[in-house]
Amino acid sequence: MAFLPELMLLAGALAVFVVCLGEGRVRLAKATATGAAVATLLACLVSFRETALLFEGAYRVDLFSQGLKLVFALGFLFIVLVGGELPDIREDAKPEYYLFLTLNVTGLTLLVSCVDLLTLVVALQLASFPLYFLVALRRERDEQRNQMEAVVKYIMFGITATGIMLFGMSYLFGVTGTTSMPTLQARLAPLVYSPLVIAGLALMWAGLLYKLAVFPFHFWTPDVYQGGSNETTSLVASLPKLGALAVLVRFVTLATPEHEPLALLLTCLAIASMCYGNVLALVQKDVKRLFGFSGIAHAGYALIGLVTLDPVGHVAALYYLIAYQFMVLACFVVVCRVAPGGGNVALGDLAGLHRRSPLLMLTLLVGVFGLAGLPPFAGFMAKLTLLKAALAKGHLTLVIVAVLNTAVAIYYYLALVREACFRDPEGQPAIRLDAPTRALCVVLIAGVVLLGLAPTALLEHLAAALATAWGPIGLAGSGTP
Repeated sequence: MAFLPELMLLAGALAVFVVCLGEGRVRLAKATATGAAVATLLACLVSFRETALLFEGAYRVDLFSQGLKLVFALGFLFIVLVGGELPDIREDAKPEYYLFLTLNVTGLTLLVSCVDLLTLVVALQLASFPLYFLVALRRERDEQRNQMEAVVKYIMFGITATGIMLFGMSYLFGVTGTTSMPTLQARLAPLVYSPLVIAGLALMWAGLLYKLAVFPFHFWTPDVYQGGSNETTSLVASLPKLGALAVLVRFVTLATPEHEPLALLLTCLAIASMCYGNVLALVQKDVKRLFGFSGIAHAGYALIGLVTLDPVGHVAALYYLIAYQFMVLACFVVVCRVAPGGGNVALGDLAGLHRRSPLLMLTLLVGVFGLAGLPPFAGFMAKLTLLKAALAKGHLTLVIVAVLNTAVAIYYYLALVREACFRDPEGQPAIRLDAPTRALCVVLIAGVVLLGLAPTALLEHLAAALATAWGPIGLAGSGTP
């Protein structure tokens, strides 16, 4: 029961693989992936309260991991629906799209339960390699042949980040003699101020900061966003960031708020990411590239919660990225449906959206206003929670920089609103939405609004889950803390 969500995903991946052995089975592959997403979502609900230490203590199932698996399952279902008919994926590779999507979600689901460095690396690579293939599946166009360049950059930066991460892990293993994260934390506690340990932790975090698109591990982001298909980019922009942050939170909990070198390192990364992402987003005309630089900035906002080195800040960071997942997917539903034949979307392609599809316009407004941090949407409450946590720990400069960056971000987000709401369609046709797309738009709008108006339940659950992240747990198949 404790391993039920993972079993559903593995069975789903195997089923999609079998479907891919034939030809012309796109609809069957999509139906199988949708069934796997629904089955995983139900499995997460059924096993939500299960706890266990599996595989000789290398895999931990607790309230923290189970809650995140539920979010991943929901995001998996959303992304299958966002993709629609996959207009920008090569026809012969559409079934494989669903295979790699399922494998990526499987890797992320495993990642949040891994409490051993070796299994952590395996899960991280399982989550990474399908994304490389997904970016490469985009069909070529005469005016657009940059997907292979994006794949090469993605792979090269990914390999480099993984190598740096393994090098940092070797430092920590050399100091402690173990790869078990709970044992590692206990043995590092008296050495946490050692320059060698700080260097090891910083290097080890490189792979996770790369997935989160934090400066200076961000260089792949705008090119992959622009070079990948719209459907693939919606995945890259959402779920992997939450998985990386979840692992970072597990590690950061070992430090106390008085650990100044670590707080300084995270502060510099947060400020650099916010400033770099927001400033360069101002001059973008390609919508996906704009969201790429915006994603770098939002990674910086999320790091504010880690800077506090305090459970309140960690909870705020997790809440922020869960809300971000809803907001960015709302925007990408619009991108996928507006895209001319599945191609990239320029700002001008959004013109007259209020007449062409009022529901898409409303979805875009809710997503963009949420990302900009305007009330009453989730982005406002998430940023407010982050800034309150940082201010309580005395990080006034960081709070001021974050507020200034939020003001800068409003400018380029309003450019999207201007095109969608105040420009004429200029002969562009109306957009007809199918029933799944309409339902998805309504769910995402409701999610962004509810997370902004009533965040208490989620915050309380995240606080309770984080409190059990390293607590005692049953050694059998399942048990109670």
